[in-house]
Amino acid sequence: MSYFLWVEDFENSPEVTATNVFGELFDSELFSNNKRELKRNFKDHGVLVELNLQDGLDVISSELDKKIDYIILDIDFPAYDGDLNQEVLGLLSEFEGYQALDDEAEDEALRKQACHSLKSIAGFYLYTKLVVELGFPKQHILFCSNHGENTETIQNAFKAAKIKLPKIYQKSDVEVKSWVKDRYENPYSRLRRGVIEGCRYLINKPLRFSEYNSDNKKQEYLDLENYLAILSGFFSLTEPEAPSLAYKLFIRTLAHEWDDAVRPKNLGDSKVDKQVSLAFSWIMKMTRNWSAHSKVFEGLSAQDVAFLFIVNMRAMFELGSELAPYEKYLLNLFESPLEVEAFKSIYGMDFKDKRKFGNYFEERKIPLIQSYARMLDKYGKTFEAISFHDLLNEVQKKSSESNQFLIKGLYQVFWFLTSPGNVYIDQHKIHEQKYLNYQFSYFDYGAEVYLTEIGRHIYSRSFPEA
Repeated sequence: MSYFLWVEDFENSPEVTATNVFGELFDSELFSNNKRELKRNFKDHGVLVELNLQDGLDVISSELDKKIDYIILDIDFPAYDGDLNQEVLGLLSEFEGYQALDDEAEDEALRKQACHSLKSIAGFYLYTKLVVELGFPKQHILFCSNHGENTETIQNAFKAAKIKLPKIYQKSDVEVKSWVKDRYENPYSRLRRGVIEGCRYLINKPLRFSEYNSDNKKQEYLDLENYLAILSGFFSLTEPEAPSLAYKLFIRTLAHEWDDAVRPKNLGDSKVDKQVSLAFSWIMKMTRNWSAHSKVFEGLSAQDVAFLFIVNMRAMFELGSELAPYEKYLLNLFESPLEVEAFKSIYGMDFKDKRKFGNYFEERKIPLIQSYARMLDKYGKTFEAISFHDLLNEVQKKSSESNQFLIKGLYQVFWFLTSPGNVYIDQHKIHEQKYLNYQFSYFDYGAEVYLTEIGRHIYSRSFPEA
């Protein structure tokens, strides 16, 4: 999901107003006629609701783009609620002519009058601060008000300043729901938000990356704070015209640390830990090598970047058996995940038929067998089984397979290395170029919730032909 700031005072029914704006996204139980309750409910779903100008200004800062992706502004809302701070006091003084008086009663009356004048155009103060002072992209701001017809003074002021007045929608306009839904579900924005939140979450988590070093010494060159800062700031708030180029460069940066000094290993105490650390570290090692020496990562999708980000951080950090919050954000990029019970039903099954891997191998039988034969010659071995990731690496180096074929292969490395699985060839029939078989058993992940969740979300991306 994307993160929103919504500054709205709910002069009318909060439930009706919120339904008009977010009704296509949220379940009805989130909507309430109690402003404070609605504010709490929405915060858990990425929407920060503020009820007055002062609280809205408190959210806005130079780091706003790290906290918020999109902004919805009412025009008419109170200046403050509670104690008046210096910023709003300055606005009252500069733009509404308020000057404190010695007489307390007269001062209160004058301040109320100034606040009343400010109230009718408060949204425009926020808008100009966002766009003019902070450079927040105006295409990420939606004016949504039922007071848009009462802005003649503001309209004249914008014209005089040669600034185009933003379009103002009624909250009940169908365009409002469409704008909000499109941006809430925007893949680029959701990916960016997941990366930012992930880097925040990971900064204080136990790091085990040094254990992959070939000589078992601490890797002093890894500046974790700088590494996460670069990743969290990599994607601009505004989506580029060619996001796939940004995705390719991000993956190169993400995988950069998996250089020649790092070796994939099975780390951890349990069988699951060892399987998963080996799988995830191999995926990242392959990603690093491919990004440095090929064009495999041209044409990536937001899903692919999310998958590699999750895998990378699971390899580098100790994160426990549950999903981290940022992983939930990123996995939502994958459409049509398997239901949990449907996914669990495939545990322990041997797939020796062609339902899951048949198309993958059968359509590419000749180049795969040729690659396998080259590996036999190279290493002088007579084994019949080969690790899937070794074969995929060989195919990447020696064949002209498409990028999508190889990216799908990285997903399938997850399945082969978190479960017992190899590719088998009858060496006596190898030159007939038709005996290519495979055996694969799903590992019973048990209490490892994160593996079940990752698995069921990436399943259709891993096996689109299934």
